[in-house]
Amino acid sequence: MQAPAQMKMKRLAYIDWMRGLACVLMFQTHCYDSWLSPEARKSSSLIVWSQLGGTLPAPLFVFLAGVSFALVTERLREKGIERNAIAKQTLLRGAEVFGMGLLFRVQELALGYPRSPWTDLLRVDVLNILGLSMMLMGVLCWLTASRSHVNSTASRSHVNLAGDGTVAAARIRTLVAAIFVAAIVAMTTPPLWTTHRPKFLPWPIESYINGVHIFGQPQPWLFPLFPWSAFAFAGLAAGFFLFSESAKRREGLMFAALGAAGIIAVALSVFFYSTRIRLYSVYDYCHSNPDFFLLRCGVLLVILFLVYAWCRWGFAQKGFSPIIQLGNTSLLVYWVHIEFVYGRFSILPKKQCGALQATAGLLTIFLAMLGLSLLRTRLKKRKVRASQPSPAVIAATEGS
Repeated sequence: MQAPAQMKMKRLAYIDWMRGLACVLMFQTHCYDSWLSPEARKSSSLIVWSQLGGTLPAPLFVFLAGVSFALVTERLREKGIERNAIAKQTLLRGAEVFGMGLLFRVQELALGYPRSPWTDLLRVDVLNILGLSMMLMGVLCWLTASRSHVNSTASRSHVNLAGDGTVAAARIRTLVAAIFVAAIVAMTTPPLWTTHRPKFLPWPIESYINGVHIFGQPQPWLFPLFPWSAFAFAGLAAGFFLFSESAKRREGLMFAALGAAGIIAVALSVFFYSTRIRLYSVYDYCHSNPDFFLLRCGVLLVILFLVYAWCRWGFAQKGFSPIIQLGNTSLLVYWVHIEFVYGRFSILPKKQCGALQATAGLLTIFLAMLGLSLLRTRLKKRKVRASQPSPAVIAATEGS
């Protein structure tokens, strides 16, 4: 029989594998974008396929943040932790990630000085929006949780087993609320980008709403709350669905259901796009339209099912998995690789490489980030072992 920790790892390995997939797609997008020369871009379709793959990492990271947030919140609720304590813990984690986003911008400004403009310090990047989305999800989970909490072990057991218990009811409320918020964010994005822009706000504040930055109009390459936070709430809903007791009993079927829902979402998005009905005066399908958000959510759900199937029935966990390893340290490799691709320490000359040279650089980045990830994991394990008492100390304590 497997140990509980092993069972948990096998059941949740798909989260790390999916996050690792996002890292690999991110590496190739950044490497080819930074290093390929204009001639190589024109003579090869590589950059087109690279940019197509580059549309996935950011939605994957934000979506998985929602899934992981649901997992953490669900476990804390099952332990009977009071909702204010849960909110405090999750809000602090979101604030920590947001602070990392600000620190990352400070680092980029310092390393890019004097070429980097000071306005880059206030640019809305994916870490900023991840942190803010986590804080917003914390508020939502606080609002949908029960005011009462469980104190005794017996009561916790009753709540966990009863389908209509406190935890189950809070889960359903949070799931429905997360879907509702994701839909509202997606639906209000087009006017906030066009006809109803909050121009009265200073541009650093407005940029968090629509990604305007200093350019006078929203920029699709930035990560404002509208629409990006909607991916986090979609992931939150998917997470609470997957971590319910009924889903745990029929896990494979529930993942298949999400995959089927993803296919339906893609079909609906294509159908809405093909109709002549337009809800907004300014129609921008590929950037701000909710139909495109629906398409991307559908793709994410299909990927989620395929990754789950690969981890459960494929070879994802047969021996060492470099993809899972990268997923375990995704924040670290995201942070570090940027400097060696776009920054002052770029390992290849920017905009001067052919396809073969850029591909070799991509392989180098992948291996270097994998090595860094393994080193981080090893140091973390060593730190954990060092903090644990030795067998001799345990024996002496038990004998006293």
